Amino acid sequence: MGLASCKLGPSFPSWLQTQSQLSFLDISDAGIDDFVPDWFWNKLQFINEINMSYNSLKGSIPNLTMQFLSDGPNAIILNSNNLEGVIPTFLSYAQTLDLSGNKFSDLNTLLCRNRVTKGMHTLDLSNNQIMGQLPECWEHLSSLAFLDLRNNKLSGKIPQSMGALVNLEALVLRNNDFIGELPLTLKNCSNLALLDVSKNLLSGPVPSWIGENMQQLKILSLRVNHFFGSVPAQLCYLSQIQVFDLSKNNLSGEIPTCFRNFTTLMERSVIPREIVRKRKISTQESYEDIYDSYLLLSWKSQDREFWNPENLLKSIDLSSNSLTGEVPREIGYLVGLISLNLSRNNFHGEIPFGIGNLSSLEFLDLSRNNFTGNIPSTLPSIDSLGVLDLSNNNLSGRIPRGRHFETFDASCFEGNVDLCGEQLNKSCPGDKTQKPKEPAIGGEEDNSIFYGGFYMSLGVGFFVGFWGLLGSILIWQPWRISYMRFLNRLIDYIVLMVELNINKYHRQFKG
Repeated sequence: MGLASCKLGPSFPSWLQTQSQLSFLDISDAGIDDFVPDWFWNKLQFINEINMSYNSLKGSIPNLTMQFLSDGPNAIILNSNNLEGVIPTFLSYAQTLDLSGNKFSDLNTLLCRNRVTKGMHTLDLSNNQIMGQLPECWEHLSSLAFLDLRNNKLSGKIPQSMGALVNLEALVLRNNDFIGELPLTLKNCSNLALLDVSKNLLSGPVPSWIGENMQQLKILSLRVNHFFGSVPAQLCYLSQIQVFDLSKNNLSGEIPTCFRNFTTLMERSVIPREIVRKRKISTQESYEDIYDSYLLLSWKSQDREFWNPENLLKSIDLSSNSLTGEVPREIGYLVGLISLNLSRNNFHGEIPFGIGNLSSLEFLDLSRNNFTGNIPSTLPSIDSLGVLDLSNNNLSGRIPRGRHFETFDASCFEGNVDLCGEQLNKSCPGDKTQKPKEPAIGGEEDNSIFYGGFYMSLGVGFFVGFWGLLGSILIWQPWRISYMRFLNRLIDYIVLMVELNINKYHRQFKG
């Protein structure tokens, strides 16, 4: 007997007590705001699939001892309620158990009391109030494929027994208080496609065995921890990686130059992205391939949660470390990249010219480094680029022009003393500046035209008159002889007059 989801609340439906043949029950998002009676939990030995998520169910679940008709229910989905207390053992017989978004505080009973079934595939205990250290009881859950413990109050070291989860495809431990190094036994989890241990207190070097033993990884997030040392070259073995996030740690040294091994990031693809939505697990789906999760990423300078690792954006984030050296030019081959964040490091040298080949790039942050030289002229050709930050470097020269590059404001380029361009309202050397033409005052423009014509006609007249006379004298012999006689007489006359005047002044001087 099945029951469709409908608005039933606020009281828990008492008529369920009369139903003896229930095999499927879905009363999710039904507005129930009530305690769950003990008699109801006894019915789980007959119900194959149950979904009571997105209500306001209260109270604790009793630790019952019961025999199930088969190996156990396919799915028990109780997420997004107000259930609290200890998680009882009998719930461990479910293949899919989703208790996320409640107020549970203890899982030791679930994992370590009696014998836990080996058929559990999905276990989601995220967004609860589970405190203390994780127990060393994971060897009973070798069939587990999806484990999500994010957003709890867990502390201590990650148990070594988690290495027994050899079928695990997704491990999410984000936003707890785990300390120490990642346990070496995790290298046995070679089927992992998603490893998220971000926002903890983990330390030590980034393990090289992640690249050597987890070559199925699509998502690796170690962000916001205390990992130190260099980025191991073995991580380049992660050919299927889509999200590579080592940001906000204490990493140093140069980054590997083997980016061309990230073959998935070299493929252009249209990837749908969904931000903060409800889980897709329901009682009407097959659970064999489900390991969905929310992944926290820094997207456009803000922390965002993205759903479903198979449909995530392609991203590399190494920001907020102490990495040095030049950025390998091989990064220009990762044409599928949508987000690249290398900010707040000590990278130097020029920005690789090949970054302009990343035609799918929407977010690029290279700020607060020591990059020098010009901004690559290829950057304006990335039409999809919506967020750009090159501030606080040592870049120089003109900011490239073209397409939508003029839409980026001054904050994207500030802190580069030798950078110039329209965005910074700073002219570049060699820019031509034309003095504006002043208007004519009091008829000065008319006078300038008159005097221009006058001097031009004077020059033409002098040329014609001078060469007309001189040319005729030089060419015609009678004129030339007459002209020479005239000059001789003129010279004799001038000499005679000079001598007479000298004698005259001489007599006056003596007298």
